[in-house]
Amino acid sequence: MLLFENSLIKLNYDPATDILCVDYPDLHGYIVDEVNYSIDIMVDNVIAYDVKYLLLDSRRTVISVSAEESRKISVYLASKLAMTRLQKLARIQAPNPDLEKRAEGTIKDITTTIPLPYLLRTFPTMEEAMYWLVLK
Repeated sequence: MLLFENSLIKLNYDPATDILCVDYPDLHGYIVDEVNYSIDIMVDNVIAYDVKYLLLDSRRTVISVSAEESRKISVYLASKLAMTRLQKLARIQAPNPDLEKRAEGTIKDITTTIPLPYLLRTFPTMEEAMYWLVLK
């Protein structure tokens, strides 16, 4: 079920599995405010539908912001999701090794500085991520 779509994100929710699938938005300096606004919309939907499982797909994400700006956006997302009843967040890794290394560093920073009430794991494929999410 399509919950929301704009030029940055598309929220697809499957009530049968309680999984919200989201393509992680592109990160460019000129749209940072819109990215944060889209994150707010995503979190509002997680709350409204009491979503327990979130899949973030980073396979097609384009990042042209600095590592610090990307980190700020990720921290914003993680801290907003920490205020929900989310239980698991599965992230499909980026195919670009440099971007993935940066993402892994950001995730490590986040998990050591913010007490996340949900489990967070990164997977190489959609199938592995979905399997982990439906495994109760």
